[in-house]
Amino acid sequence: MNIRLTALSVVLACSMQVWAAEIPDSFKDLQLQAIQAPPDADVTLQSVTTLPLQHLSGSRWRLPAGRYTGNFVLDVPIHLECEPGAIFDAGGQKNGLNLRAPDATLENCRLENWGKNLTDMNAGVFVERSAARNTLLNNSLQGQGFGIWVDATPNIRVQGNRVQGDNSMRTQDRGNGLHFFAVRHADIRDNEIWHVRDGIYMDACNDNIIDGNSLRDMRYGIHFMFSNRNEVTNNSTRRTRTGYALMQSRQLTAVGNYSDHDENYGVLMNYIIYSTIRNNFVTDVQAGVGDGIHISGGEGKGLFIYNSLFNTVANNQFQNNALGIHLTAGSEDNKIHDNTFINNQQQVKYVAIRHQEWSHEGRGNYWSDYLGWDRDDNGIGDVPYEPNDNVDRLIWTYPQVRLLMHSPSIEMLRLVQRAFPVVKYPGVQDSFPLMRPAQFMQARPEGN
Repeated sequence: MNIRLTALSVVLACSMQVWAAEIPDSFKDLQLQAIQAPPDADVTLQSVTTLPLQHLSGSRWRLPAGRYTGNFVLDVPIHLECEPGAIFDAGGQKNGLNLRAPDATLENCRLENWGKNLTDMNAGVFVERSAARNTLLNNSLQGQGFGIWVDATPNIRVQGNRVQGDNSMRTQDRGNGLHFFAVRHADIRDNEIWHVRDGIYMDACNDNIIDGNSLRDMRYGIHFMFSNRNEVTNNSTRRTRTGYALMQSRQLTAVGNYSDHDENYGVLMNYIIYSTIRNNFVTDVQAGVGDGIHISGGEGKGLFIYNSLFNTVANNQFQNNALGIHLTAGSEDNKIHDNTFINNQQQVKYVAIRHQEWSHEGRGNYWSDYLGWDRDDNGIGDVPYEPNDNVDRLIWTYPQVRLLMHSPSIEMLRLVQRAFPVVKYPGVQDSFPLMRPAQFMQARPEGN
């Protein structure tokens, strides 16, 4: 029997008991057909039903080991798993495999050598809009274009996949590892991605979960644009140019993420509103050099808050960065408390003309360079922490003054400024600095 008809009959038989009470009599004799391609789809693709699939059970089919060259489409709602050594080879053009049928699964498959035309959205796996509720599980992809492109497909699950780009190409010429456009209710977890442009790119995507992914050696680890109500949890980035680029979005939740030796920015917030940044660990962010050219403004910031309002930044740890936190461009009404700032070359850079209080309900942040005291031993410093005095502004204007950072002359300037505050610029004040770290985490070993 034809594999396509067999698969459809199996799915129909398994579903009949559930649907029987819901299907009107006039539809009971309706014959199901293979999923039809949308009007703008590539109709030259080969169906996977033309391959020598082996029937395992129910809707499960297996692709034997071998190299299968061409551009294929999964257009039947089956669970397709590959034997070790089964490879989809696109021959250097178009997509490696299109997913078109809903309720299908692709598991343990290897995809190589698809196209690299980013304008045509060439991808190892291209998930079409009709492929709702698809699962991509433990697949391996290596190529120059996009790894997995999900095109406005709801309820997709992308888990345990490994996506490798081409490190010989310029970063901007590579595709993203996982690219999502207008996707809702996706579950994206435990994927490993490297040598691509952006690891996980979310464009106009709402209500998704991104959890436990490992991202390294790329431009942006996780990149949001115009996306709302997404959860970003327990991910790790290493050696990216920006670990977490959160842009033009609202109601994001970033909890328990890790950034190690990223360049320019660990976490970047650009026009982020009503979001929560909590329990993240950012370490060793250094000034970046892109394609051999120093990036202006990328001083190695653990957290950069730009034009962002009404957010909560709490219980994070920023340590050993060139700059702990930089806030500018009208970023106001944010709650910044219970964070730990340890051994950053510069703890705070604040560029604005209004005073800001960085504490909440009697608790501020821990600053490793705080020189105050705690006479009543309640864990709260008795003297406010003010990182933006005139001495700091002098250092920003003349960076070479850093050579005298801990010299008696600088300490004397600070003492005179506190004693005679004739001119005091608006800036940041932590009125309840913590005497001990709110939390103290160590860098994770490589690979964990």
